[in-house]
Amino acid sequence: MTVHPTVSDPANEVPPPVRMYEMLYSSLVSQLILAVAELGVADAVGDETRHVDDIAARTGTHPGALYRGLRALASVGVFTEVEPETFALTPLAATLRSDVPGSMRDLARYVGLPERQRSFGALAHSLRTGRPAFDDLHGSDWWTYIAAHPERAEQFNRAMASMSVMVNSSVLDVYDLSDARHVVDVGGGHGQLVGALLQRYPRLTAVVHDLPRVVPEARAVLTGLGVADRAECVGGDFLESVPEGGDVYVLCWTLHDWDDEDAVTILRNVRRALGDSGRLIVVDEVLPEGDTPHFGKFEDIVMLSLLTGQVRTEAQFVELFEKAGFRHQETLPTRSPTSLVVAVPA
Repeated sequence: MTVHPTVSDPANEVPPPVRMYEMLYSSLVSQLILAVAELGVADAVGDETRHVDDIAARTGTHPGALYRGLRALASVGVFTEVEPETFALTPLAATLRSDVPGSMRDLARYVGLPERQRSFGALAHSLRTGRPAFDDLHGSDWWTYIAAHPERAEQFNRAMASMSVMVNSSVLDVYDLSDARHVVDVGGGHGQLVGALLQRYPRLTAVVHDLPRVVPEARAVLTGLGVADRAECVGGDFLESVPEGGDVYVLCWTLHDWDDEDAVTILRNVRRALGDSGRLIVVDEVLPEGDTPHFGKFEDIVMLSLLTGQVRTEAQFVELFEKAGFRHQETLPTRSPTSLVVAVPA
C-alpha cells in the first residue's frame, strides 16, 4: 500500500494516529464557539477582564462548566485566561460581540441552528447519494423549509448580512467601479453591498433585487445609510427574470447555492437584462485545484449537505458563463475567502 505524505509539515510533526485523534475532536472547537455565541458570552465580557463567576452570572450559565469551555477556547486563541479563572476577549473572541462592526455572532447562531447541525451529522447520506441530507431529514428542500419558517428566514438573512460586511470591503478594495452608471445587485439581500457601493461612488445608482419578503429590509438598510434616494428595491425571483437597465450586474455569494442548471438559468436571465454591453461580477469562492487548502472546499461540503449547489473552480465558472452567453474576463482574489469573477457578453 502506498501512503502519500500530506503537504502540511505541521501535520507530519506528530504521528498520524495522534493527528487523526486531534482531527476527530476538532469539531468541538466549532461547537463551543456556537454555544458561547448563543449565550452571549463575548457581550458579557465586553472590554473588561472578568472572573468566570461574573460572566456566568451575566449569562445564566454554570460557573464550573463555563470555565471549562472558556479554558478550552482560550487554548486556541478564542478568549484568554489572563489570571486563574479570569478571562478577557481576544481579537477572535471580539468578533462574537453583538455591538462591533463586522460582528460574526449572527452568523455563528445561524451556523448552530439544529436543522443545519443535524444535516452535517448525516453527511454519510449525502456521500452515498449525492443528495442533500437536509432534504432527507426534513422532508423538504432548504428553500422551501426557510419559506415556511419565517424565524429561520430572518436568521438566514441576518447571517448573510454579517458575511456581506466582510465580503463587501474586500470587493471594494480590489475592483474599481468608478466608470459604472447603474448597478443591479441580483440576490442583493439586505442591500449592504449596494449601500457600500453608493457611499463610495456618489454618482452611481443601483437596484437591490431579491425576494419580495426580503426587500423591505433592504430599504431600511439603505435609508439608514443615507443612500436610499439613489437606490431602488425590487422584489422578484431571479430564476424567472431580473431587472433591466444596469450596466453592471452583481451576483454576490449567490451562485454557489444553486446547481449548474439553475445557475445557468440565473446567468441567462442576467445576460438577457444586460444586453450586449456591460459587465457581470460574480463574487464567490473560487476553488484552487489539487491539495491546495481553501476554506471554500469545506463550504462546498455545506452545500452538499444542505443544498444542491456547489463551490466551483474557475474552469467551472468559465463553463457556466459560456452556456449563458458570457465570456470570462478575469478572476481577482480578495482578502476574504471570495474572489471576483468578471465576465462580459460573448
